Amino acid sequence: MERLLQGMRAASEPTRLRILVLCAHGELTVSEIVQILGQSQPRVSRHLKLLVDAGLLQRNREGSWSFYRMVNEGGLEGFLEAIIDMVPEDDPIIRLDLRRLEEVKTHRSRLANEYFRRNADNWSQIRALHIDEAEVDQALKTLLLRSQPKRLLDIGTGTGHILEIAGADVEDAVGIDASREMLSVARDRLDRAALTNCQVRQADMYHLPFDTGRFDAVTVHMVMHYADRPELVIREAARVLAGNGRIVVVDFASHELETMRDEHAHRWLGFDDSDVERHFKAAGLVPEKPVHLGGGPLSVTLWAARRPANDPAVRTVPKTEVQTA
Repeated sequence: MERLLQGMRAASEPTRLRILVLCAHGELTVSEIVQILGQSQPRVSRHLKLLVDAGLLQRNREGSWSFYRMVNEGGLEGFLEAIIDMVPEDDPIIRLDLRRLEEVKTHRSRLANEYFRRNADNWSQIRALHIDEAEVDQALKTLLLRSQPKRLLDIGTGTGHILEIAGADVEDAVGIDASREMLSVARDRLDRAALTNCQVRQADMYHLPFDTGRFDAVTVHMVMHYADRPELVIREAARVLAGNGRIVVVDFASHELETMRDEHAHRWLGFDDSDVERHFKAAGLVPEKPVHLGGGPLSVTLWAARRPANDPAVRTVPKTEVQTA
């Protein structure tokens, strides 16, 4: 009861209510909220702290930046949805806020597009060497959604492509990447697709900031060939899998194209089925039959594995959730 009352008190103030409406449309930085509201940063920061303390907003650090979004778990989601639904969008102040929000998103999009254009040549060269991405996407969705997962983690999300193709089929999806520039591209694409149930975070794939057993499905899409220790990536991905959850690794089969190492910084020239299966088993996962997709100098393989339904590791491994408040 006290938590609900604290949430009601936090929301019952004009500026904080405006902030909640804005964050219902996607995550925003402090400076973006300041720009939209036309108020001082110290004042906006105080309001944001109250909303976070009341459990209405989630704060996530990304370098020197902080992103704020509405909570999607913890018990107050229904309360928040009810409040947002009652706010009339034809209110003059709300209309102005939403118009400024679109200006902020347009600016984000312009920066993301500039970064994407600067790097598009490299990505295009690699894509030309393997099977059409649409076939890979379809095969991935088939494997990933077979058990109808609700919570998805995409490791090395890059431009957010996996969240785009699978986000509408899950309740909650998170993409992590080490590159802030790539995360900017991903946020823009998620905004355009109106996938408000998806979010991206800056994080280390070797030390994921999530509880053990947090996700029903994990994807590792075109990431392993960059990893110094692929087995540790899989082990950490397995840790955050719930019982009966599935991991799908998408990467190149073993090849001999040295240019991928010399020109594109690939650490590994693809992987053999036996290598990935060994990593799965070492992480306590049950491997499934791999899917091989040819069609060019580089063959793409999808390796899948499941966490046993009653795996005691899901219950006994200490939680390592990184607190971002």
